[in-house]
Amino acid sequence: MMRMASLVLAAFSFMLCYLAHAGDLPIEEIKLPPGFKIEVLARVDNAREMALGAKGTLFVGSMQAGKVYAVQLKPPGPPVVTVIASGLRMPVGVAFHGGALYVSAIDRILRLDNIEDHIADPPKPVVVDDHLPKETHHGWKFIAFGPDGKLYVPVGAPCNVCEPDFERYANIQRMNADGSGREVYARGIRNSVGFDWDPRTKELWFTNNGRDMLGDDVPPDTLHHAPKAGLNFGYPYCHGGTIADPNSEASTSARNSRRRRRIWDRTLRRWACASTPGRSFPPAIAIRSSSPSTARGTAARKSATGSRWFVSRTDKPVAYEPFATGWLQGEKAWGRPVDVLVLPDGALLVSDDYAGAIYRITYRG
Repeated sequence: MMRMASLVLAAFSFMLCYLAHAGDLPIEEIKLPPGFKIEVLARVDNAREMALGAKGTLFVGSMQAGKVYAVQLKPPGPPVVTVIASGLRMPVGVAFHGGALYVSAIDRILRLDNIEDHIADPPKPVVVDDHLPKETHHGWKFIAFGPDGKLYVPVGAPCNVCEPDFERYANIQRMNADGSGREVYARGIRNSVGFDWDPRTKELWFTNNGRDMLGDDVPPDTLHHAPKAGLNFGYPYCHGGTIADPNSEASTSARNSRRRRRIWDRTLRRWACASTPGRSFPPAIAIRSSSPSTARGTAARKSATGSRWFVSRTDKPVAYEPFATGWLQGEKAWGRPVDVLVLPDGALLVSDDYAGAIYRITYRG
């Protein structure tokens, strides 16, 4: 859930002055801290990861829709939503780099060159890498370019909990922009659906979705810190930092059992926050590098949860605070927040794959 916007603020002056009408969305149900305002920016079917182009174009990936969208705001008219790629396998992830849009489609990373000058006539996608695993179970990927100029690509476990080939699955990989030099950066990660780099230290922080079928609230989803390559974060042997997997003892050696304790300790020490929401947010929220993240709830939970947005804070390393709630009304959800994108002016964009919308959250003080 989660990138630093380092683009020129002037490129967004035209983009942020028109907000789409909420239509049939009960936007008034969303509860925010005092001073914050949420509005519908655009309607985009099954919206997942977002990326911002150098000229202010918002790019949005999808899952079931199999499409990639470009959203152009042209006030005083309504936003123009254009399909720039279709027929892809779960093209959830999008990342903008060097004038091109990178798209993840399960086993392939594709690139649309010079895309902002060709929204109406998008180019044929160029294959950057087509050697990633083909499984769709945790196979859809959020992607992002790091401060080292490399493209980071998480590859989830092809199961709920198992012992896959750890060089291919349950890790975060990185590669050069042309697809060369692919390597594993971090291991022991069941399924990461959002990551970012601290603007001060350039160190990676990432989310991880915990396994299912251990109970309604066990294990928790987690936020991790990977300041260097080569770290292992425990999956499938431990979850949430301190919870041993009940099925792992039969399949792992005593040496690995001892190693799990070290992994737990590392995870606990590194529970903290990463990216700043932006200068327009008040100190109570934006203080010393806070990272916004979404909470969706386990797929196997008996009662509904999730569809909320939390903020974790470095001044409270093991605490998190509800920030935006209301998509879930009783046991029924009308929307589901997925990705968060920070704009140069400090406003936040939030994608919603269930309601098919992009929201903009601002602080008015």
